[in-house]
Amino acid sequence: MEQSNYLIDTNSVIDFLGNKFPVSGMDFTSKIIDEVPVVSVITKIEVLGFNSTNANQTLLANFMNDATVLDLTNNVVEICIELRKKYKTKLPDAIIAATAIAYDLTLITRNLSDFNKITEVKTINLHSY
Repeated sequence: MEQSNYLIDTNSVIDFLGNKFPVSGMDFTSKIIDEVPVVSVITKIEVLGFNSTNANQTLLANFMNDATVLDLTNNVVEICIELRKKYKTKLPDAIIAATAIAYDLTLITRNLSDFNKITEVKTINLHSY
């Protein structure tokens, strides 16, 4: 399957699975999901570490099983180190941003404030899409 041009942040995985995007955002994300969703290993940790009902845990686990999970490579780590030095970004956000940069992916996120200062990362907020 073809890999998506988008990296999906934790909040956007939750918003999509909870049907919380506007219709245009849901449609956009559905197309990405059909291609194969791409997430950072941090998103996998955050999503599967979320306490929820058994039904929700199954839904989240199934999503992650279908996703391409991008692990921490040396390149991602080096970019992350530079982002932390330059922007004083929280570690999880720096890893997600570094992953997007390393793989030249646009980050789908609701939390633009976490990434706005990182000029090297492209972002899109599907709540205002």
